[in-house]
Amino acid sequence: MLTDAFLAARNIARQRRRSAFALAAIAFGVAALIVANGFIDWIMFKHRETTITSQYGHIQVTRKGYFEEGTADPFGYLLPKSSPVQNTIERLPELRVLGRRLAFSGLVSKGDETISFIAEGVEPDKEQVLSSSLRIPKGANLSANDPNGIILGLGLAANLGIDIGDTVVLMANTATGSINAVECRVRGFFATMSKAYDDVALRVPLATAQKLLKVDSAHTWALLLAETEQAGLTLRTLRQRFANENLVFTEWIELADFHVKAVSLLAKQAGVMRVIIAVIIVLSIFNTMMMSVMERTGEIGTIMALGLTRRDLLRMIVVEGAVLGIVGGLLGLALGTLLAWVISYIGIPMPPPPGQSWGFMGEVMVTGRLAVEAFLLAVGSTLIASIIPARTASGMVIVDALRFNR
Repeated sequence: MLTDAFLAARNIARQRRRSAFALAAIAFGVAALIVANGFIDWIMFKHRETTITSQYGHIQVTRKGYFEEGTADPFGYLLPKSSPVQNTIERLPELRVLGRRLAFSGLVSKGDETISFIAEGVEPDKEQVLSSSLRIPKGANLSANDPNGIILGLGLAANLGIDIGDTVVLMANTATGSINAVECRVRGFFATMSKAYDDVALRVPLATAQKLLKVDSAHTWALLLAETEQAGLTLRTLRQRFANENLVFTEWIELADFHVKAVSLLAKQAGVMRVIIAVIIVLSIFNTMMMSVMERTGEIGTIMALGLTRRDLLRMIVVEGAVLGIVGGLLGLALGTLLAWVISYIGIPMPPPPGQSWGFMGEVMVTGRLAVEAFLLAVGSTLIASIIPARTASGMVIVDALRFNR
């Protein structure tokens, strides 16, 4: 194999112009794959983290049946005010914060305008960590020092014609079936990844929500972990440890339907990009190797006449293609990583995605998985492209090959 690699390198170096074009095709193909897929990976990563740290947390703990029947009977699925399970979860070393949330709906009024809403009562201090990616384009977020201060979705605020500092009245059904109301002051507006949600949603401090509904507990414990990669193991641990409790532990991805669909679409786009680049590399290497075989027909006849077997010749041509793939892949990795760093440093101005009114600066994220995939694509494509030229060379008739250049 060392001899084959040495001969392959000699043959590649001997045909400098053609080899340079082949290496350039491989290197730029790999670099393009790294930049394009790195940008898609960054979007998926950013979307994942924003979804987690603006809405769901990593894991949500609820009573059994809450997601199926909780809308019809919200007060039948309240978690206990204090629980040894909650205390145990809060001692997990990978847990950053556990926040209680109380979901409800009702009517919000300002003057003569009244609109229905859906809402969450949250703990303001803990939500600073749990919802760190929640965008507040105007005003301020919830504060524990302002129990009557609330925040509204941008769409809901626009529909009501509300501005910062305005007073609104929230009305909702209590646990006993009566109607209660509280007067609140608007502290700010928020925006999430879903415009439809922003058109009907608001957030209030948990104490105010409990006062409005006349309850003293919550529907959900939202858990935020130190790393997203810990969610799967932590989820399995919690399910095993509290299997006998009347609780359900739900991972964020089971709730984030929009994120799952967006990732599926982006993954398909990345797959199409890989196929296109692989085809370009295969065609480039096939052309290079085929021309090389045709030009060296006399040499091939000579070495076969000297005793080189057809199998050895086949291996030698394939190794030559592999060397091209390895060298081109390494050059592409270096170029792609450099381009990714430069592009990320400058930033990619992105227009507002559907449902949002603000853009963002994109980056290119190069991971070990992406680098390995790009390198294997380069080597694999060159090996595939070398098979036909290698079979053509090994199938030559020795006498005809020797007479080729005469």
